[in-house]
Amino acid sequence: MNKIIKGDKVVIIAGKDKGKQGEVIRVLGDKVVVEGVNVVKRHQKPNPMRGVEGGIITKNMPLAISNVAIFNPETNKADRVGIKLVENEGKVKRIRVFKSNGAEIGA
Repeated sequence: MNKIIKGDKVVIIAGKDKGKQGEVIRVLGDKVVVEGVNVVKRHQKPNPMRGVEGGIITKNMPLAISNVAIFNPETNKADRVGIKLVENEGKVKRIRVFKSNGAEIGA
């Protein structure tokens, strides 16, 4: 089970965007794409076959997953993620919890 998944609200803890918050758009192995963070401008050639216009576009680039921490709305701070095993009708289910207060993470 991944500790950070798509849709999580995260805080950037290292790098040029340190302190910014955003929502995870995609998880790419050991990298994440966060909305509004690590935005760069790229020159794009037009491709009429795909209907892509040319010009300068802005896009969100991935950052290392180690540079983000999940945002805890109860404490309004960055927090670590723990895994808790919960037994339900004979089956064991893994849920994500905040390390600071043990509250369940609802994504």
